Amino acid sequence: MAKKKVLFLCTGNSCRSQMAEGWARHLHGDKIEAYSAGIATHGLNPNAVKVMNEAGVDISDHTSKLVGSLADVPLDLVVTVCGHADENCPAFPTHAKVVHVGFDDPPKLAKDAASEDEALQCYRRVRDEIRSYIQSDLLATVGQ
Repeated sequence: MAKKKVLFLCTGNSCRSQMAEGWARHLHGDKIEAYSAGIATHGLNPNAVKVMNEAGVDISDHTSKLVGSLADVPLDLVVTVCGHADENCPAFPTHAKVVHVGFDDPPKLAKDAASEDEALQCYRRVRDEIRSYIQSDLLATVGQ
């Protein structure tokens, strides 16, 4: 059976969508071909890389991509992971199902943190919430 093609879409493709792509590849790489992209590109967030690495998932080779760069990929599912991407999600020329599963923005949560560890706790919380969704609900959403 062919792998389902799933895109995680966020505003800047720097943190939440990158973590979701990493978890999908790590947990369901045998069933899911995962991608991530953004409405814009903000670069890969180093704290996202750090907390994913703590959990045993290496996303350090990911790059921040525009959603248009995946125009030729016949997507099965698009998961918007932030409100801005959900509100501004482009139309896809395929039969892709689009769902919104919002997560808090770790950089925004961490902006007033008193220490690096306190900031990283914000990233860890969102990382774990994304993992929970990917682990428990993604396959049902994509129809696997």
